[in-house]
Amino acid sequence: MRSVIFAFTERGKATALRIAEVLGGDVLLRAPKKLEDGRFAAYSGGLSEYAGSVFDRDALVFVGACGIAIRAIAPHVASKLSDPAVLCVDEAGRFVISLLSGHIGGANRLANRLAGALGATPVVTTATDVNGKFSVDAWAAERNMAISSMALAKRVSAEILTHPVPFCADVPVDGASLPDGLVWGESGELGICVSVRDRHPFENTLLLVPKALRLGIGCRRGTPAEAIEATVRKVFDEHGLRVEAVAEAASIDVKSDEVGLLDYCERRGWPVSFYSAERLNAVPGTFKKSEFVRNTVGVDNVCERAAAASGGRIIVPKTAENGVTVAVAELEWGIDFG
Repeated sequence: MRSVIFAFTERGKATALRIAEVLGGDVLLRAPKKLEDGRFAAYSGGLSEYAGSVFDRDALVFVGACGIAIRAIAPHVASKLSDPAVLCVDEAGRFVISLLSGHIGGANRLANRLAGALGATPVVTTATDVNGKFSVDAWAAERNMAISSMALAKRVSAEILTHPVPFCADVPVDGASLPDGLVWGESGELGICVSVRDRHPFENTLLLVPKALRLGIGCRRGTPAEAIEATVRKVFDEHGLRVEAVAEAASIDVKSDEVGLLDYCERRGWPVSFYSAERLNAVPGTFKKSEFVRNTVGVDNVCERAAAASGGRIIVPKTAENGVTVAVAELEWGIDFG
């Protein structure tokens, strides 16, 4: 976790140090210039200006009054999908308050964790948590699933407070029971579906997309990112797959400096693995063979072998268009409500 902890008094600094021990990871300790010391650096500019500069971190914790925190973050609040977890802890460490991004940002979960470690009382006000119901956006965020519609997620959360919402998935669910607020089902006006496919069993389907696909890509030298993007999009549309389900891309090592490929994957936020011809030739399975490709790069099929190089089952075989070859493997994945 990448976090920033703000303190505004000497007592607050002592509490901030306790919080830092609990959080671990990459922690920045910040205080007004008059309280600067070897552990706490002074935040530059005004508090709100500095808060904006670190709003891309995972969590901001203010040890002090809620009003200080709210005024500091107010100009920078943008979206549930991007805002960090923001918490406020009184300087005595008695209360840990989840202020912003309780579900997707994980502030509620973090408030409970900090409170447990500090011997404090967590203050969580989101309706699903208060009523002990299933929180769909928090659950999806904890498992790194893409949420197809925040508007539908809001509708689901409201519905769960009064009526169970049907739930279905492409894979078995670990354990026999669903959390409070969900029932098994694949029809109805509103429901949740977990799938790597563009599947809509309900009239209004909240689709949660796990990162469970591996994309193998081959291309001619100098192929632009736009051509790769167009081919991938066409393949996914034709096979009813969601691009959000891609966990990473893969190719052969001679493409490790391919500008278009690297640019496309960077735009999508995908890591890319590059394998030697020797490693790709050793991948078990039956693949479409090309003697031209073998004579060019030393392996008979780049995209399929790259997609399957770290396990998984090929669900989209080699498809070629515009100098780009694409294959997709589905990795083993599951669902739990732990």
